Amino acid sequence: MIRKAIFEDVIEILKITKACALHMISQNIFQWNEHYPNAKAFENDINKGECFVLEKENTIIGCITISTVMDEEYIPIEWLTPNGDNIYVHRLAVHPDFQGNGYAQRLLSFAEEFAKANNYASVRLDTFSQNKRNQKFYACRGYKKLGDIYFPKQSEHPFHCYELVL
Repeated sequence: MIRKAIFEDVIEILKITKACALHMISQNIFQWNEHYPNAKAFENDINKGECFVLEKENTIIGCITISTVMDEEYIPIEWLTPNGDNIYVHRLAVHPDFQGNGYAQRLLSFAEEFAKANNYASVRLDTFSQNKRNQKFYACRGYKKLGDIYFPKQSEHPFHCYELVL
């Protein structure tokens, strides 16, 4: 079941993202660290009604943020659709113990269905340039890679921006 996250979920969400960070680091993917994602980011997402969690047998196993706000880092990207009628996916995570079972697909489908139901033109997101698994995941779903942005607190490597036109 996917539902809106509540403030009491933040501890469990952080357990998931920390487990994901450790899992990626074990594969030499330094995408997430002690700076990101953090409690404040999730608390802001929840406050805006943009954070959702995936539960399996009453246990939170994944999360996703669906925002209508374009971060300033995205401004230089030449998007496929005009700005202002898009959603942005952030902090998509599935606990490593549950990865490979289609849960990330389910969360992303939820975001895409949300976008379609609310007449948005596209879904936009970014993923780490060193995370080949994520790049393949988005490409296989029809997302187009458009350009790179940087988050210096996370990595010296770029993050690739993707867009799916609906």
